[in-house]
Amino acid sequence: MSKKPFTYKNSGVNISSADNFVNFISKISSKKKGNKKFNNIGGFGSISDIPKNIKRPKIVACTDGVGTKIEIANLLNKFDTIGIDLVAMSVNDLIVQGAKPILFLDYISINKIKIKKLKSIIKGIINGCKIADCELVGGETAEMPGTYEKGKFDIAGFAVGIVDKNKILNKNKIKNGDLILSVPSSGIHSNGYSLVRHIIKTKKININKNSHLKKELLKPTKIYVKEILNLINNNLINGCANITGGGISDNIKRVIPDNLCANINLNNIKTLKIFNWLKKQNISDIEMLKTFNCGVGFCLIINPKYYKKINKYFSKQFKPYLIGKIIKGKNKVKLNGKINWV
Repeated sequence: MSKKPFTYKNSGVNISSADNFVNFISKISSKKKGNKKFNNIGGFGSISDIPKNIKRPKIVACTDGVGTKIEIANLLNKFDTIGIDLVAMSVNDLIVQGAKPILFLDYISINKIKIKKLKSIIKGIINGCKIADCELVGGETAEMPGTYEKGKFDIAGFAVGIVDKNKILNKNKIKNGDLILSVPSSGIHSNGYSLVRHIIKTKKININKNSHLKKELLKPTKIYVKEILNLINNNLINGCANITGGGISDNIKRVIPDNLCANINLNNIKTLKIFNWLKKQNISDIEMLKTFNCGVGFCLIINPKYYKKINKYFSKQFKPYLIGKIIKGKNKVKLNGKINWV
């Protein structure tokens, strides 16, 4: 029988490595420009200010992950963008309620702490927070040998936002005759990757040698915070929807009031090259629409009189365009026509 003493490190958990990583996060987050009042990284809890210009503040909270997009990151050994995805998945949900993101927390669970990999992930998260104009105020990194296989990990994020009671976007603001606009996606975003990976594995595609897929599959999810908050602050939208898992139909119906229907014209959708490639891999239109955003990253629901005023808040790549209209009806969503795959 071995007389070697039992230690946490021998069981696969290195507290010193974890402490070094926390110190790195604290240093890099403190360099971020902004109005940060407290340095919370490494403490027991996080303290943040409530914006003073909000008279009747309401708190909105969201949590999400990036799914199996992390496996693509592992395949390509590239981890500097999935942190942006992580922030995007939560803050893009917050703004659907009209809330401004103010703070973000992350959770990383991993087989064994690899400082280089974790630094890349955190840099992405901090970059995402910068784009979303919120603060990374804390998180948790869990080294879990035996739970995850060698090299495997998962990440999750939690965002908190603030909205004035008068600015909350709810179903009651959406009216018959409102227009539905598509704000283009940057790519696949962070949904549908199990199907993407299944295709890659079945067809034995080496994505490291495929320049198109290598570029497209890790494109970070577009963060729509700045543009959408500008529209909300100028009272230009009645509602909106973040198009994630379940596609256009499953997501937009969540914001449609009873007795109204989102009448979508699929012919108007401007899809992207990556979705055209996926479609060619023998995926039906129905499967494409319920799995991927198909080029529609976010939907706006607006009064027709504001249509021309919307565009100035978006860059050329993400300019909204008309894809439908709110009509009377018991079905929340009606899809007409067919996407023109190229």
